[in-house]
Amino acid sequence: MKRSMIIALLAAAGCGVVRAQAPAAVSAVKTGTRIDVTVGDRFFTSYRFQEDEKYPFFFPLNSPVSGGSVTSMRNGVYPHHTSLFFGCDLVNGGNYWQEGLERGRIVSLGARVTETGGERAVIEDECIWKRPDAEAPILDRRKITVTAPSKDLYQLDFDIEMEMLADVTVLKTNHSLFSARIDPDLSVEQGGTMVNAEGKASEDGTFGAASPWIDCYGTRKTGIEGIAILQHPSNKWFPSPWFTRDYGFISPTPMYWPADDQATYLKKGEKVTLRYRVLVHAGDTRQARIAEEYGKYRQTDSRIR
Repeated sequence: MKRSMIIALLAAAGCGVVRAQAPAAVSAVKTGTRIDVTVGDRFFTSYRFQEDEKYPFFFPLNSPVSGGSVTSMRNGVYPHHTSLFFGCDLVNGGNYWQEGLERGRIVSLGARVTETGGERAVIEDECIWKRPDAEAPILDRRKITVTAPSKDLYQLDFDIEMEMLADVTVLKTNHSLFSARIDPDLSVEQGGTMVNAEGKASEDGTFGAASPWIDCYGTRKTGIEGIAILQHPSNKWFPSPWFTRDYGFISPTPMYWPADDQATYLKKGEKVTLRYRVLVHAGDTRQARIAEEYGKYRQTDSRIR
């Protein structure tokens, strides 16, 4: 029987025809020193850029499954881990990562919403890296595009351009660039899983390994959920080795493994573009199709969109 006849018979019998769901609308609203993002009628995340913070960051990152955050904020042992963030230590004598605002800060010059209410929301910001009585070493321009490809997947695309305002030396450091502090519920220490693109797991398998992506997931009362970070192949230093910890920390960083084992050098006027995709997902790595999602990501334009 032809498909058209089946549909006609179902309609005549009063049966609905299943259609693909349209992507949920994504909205962003600026309120003071944060930008709140919702997917449909559900709160997803906030971009936070308060004057008393070390750097702008995203918190929470709420899962489409439980509605709870897959990342966590500071704790007593690691007060410099702030959910999902971008920074660096040991930059021209400054520290743009750990606590202590006088040691260096990444300051938002005016975060704004440039698109909202459709299939995506877009946040743009320009940030100056500065500390007292020192030349600012870096200006970064960032664009974050938030989408919800399905009811089980929320997505953030980060496009970051770093412009060197002076000759920059970054000494060997594990505190560098794009990073996520995973919620303890999903950490390896609490029974969760951390796995990279090559199938290597936990800190033992992923620490120092160059890989396009890492996924972390675990089981909560509402089901399995997790977060993955993907590196775009156009990135300088791709694929960066990962600094990982079983207590729940992942960061693709070249700064801990510099070529001369001493430092990373960038010239005044040099611009470095870095792109990352963050997937907040239902299910485990296979169910969330992280490898397939990375295949899509690597085909996207390498230019800041």
